[in-house]
Amino acid sequence: MNVMDLFWIFFMVTAIQPILRQKFLEASRKRLLSIIEKKRNSRVILLVHRQETMSFIGFPVFRYIDINDSEEVLRAIQLTDPDVPIDLILHTPGGLVLASLQIARALALHKGKVTVFVPHYAMSGGTLIALAADEIIMSPYATLGPVDPQLGQYAAASILKVMEQKPIAEIDDQTVILADQAQKAIVQVRQSVLELIGDKMPKEKAEYVSDVLTSGKWTHDYSITVKEARELGLPVNDEIPKEVLYLLHLYPQPVRRQPTVEYVPEPRRLKQKP
Repeated sequence: MNVMDLFWIFFMVTAIQPILRQKFLEASRKRLLSIIEKKRNSRVILLVHRQETMSFIGFPVFRYIDINDSEEVLRAIQLTDPDVPIDLILHTPGGLVLASLQIARALALHKGKVTVFVPHYAMSGGTLIALAADEIIMSPYATLGPVDPQLGQYAAASILKVMEQKPIAEIDDQTVILADQAQKAIVQVRQSVLELIGDKMPKEKAEYVSDVLTSGKWTHDYSITVKEARELGLPVNDEIPKEVLYLLHLYPQPVRRQPTVEYVPEPRRLKQKP
């Protein structure tokens, strides 16, 4: 065996290793999903968006809620008997309103109990989906977010602010057109939120929550904590199962050359004094 043979062996192992690792992660996920389903007697669906290294070259893939996601979730719901509970595990920065609303409406129409689990965060479109649930179970430090529409890089509410603060003669045509779209987007999303939560709380409360979440009161990345979600009247508790939290360990971020967080991955318990 010469140096070239060793080189090709090393190259093949390096090329195959990420594929084998990915297959192992997928098998581990399915195994844990089956355990949770048997424990809760439910259909478990994951909607997880992270950067994931898909090849040995190491390019991260950024993901968000899109039409492919909505098609897959709707297919899973269709394969579930109406009376079977659905547990949806969400970990997402958000995504397309159309796709998020399709998922949310399908969950709202499901006859069995719908529970949404939020281990870390479900922002924007993720929050829109969570609003359709009968129960939202978050970890104590998890967050939801506002669902105010975004037009490109601008918040719809901020575009409308321009129309309020400047004379129309000083505003260019493009901004006027954007403002028209922004007004329509806010009304549409507000109506959708009201549709999802209208039967979960009194009418006046539902209208207030719909307005708060869509009006641009907060920046789009504002963190709505468990406490704030409860104050809004959302059906939230923070007793999240350990199995759900562990699932995200099976969705690793791309490996960095220099880790930014390090610790000994073992539980720590307070030692009792003799």
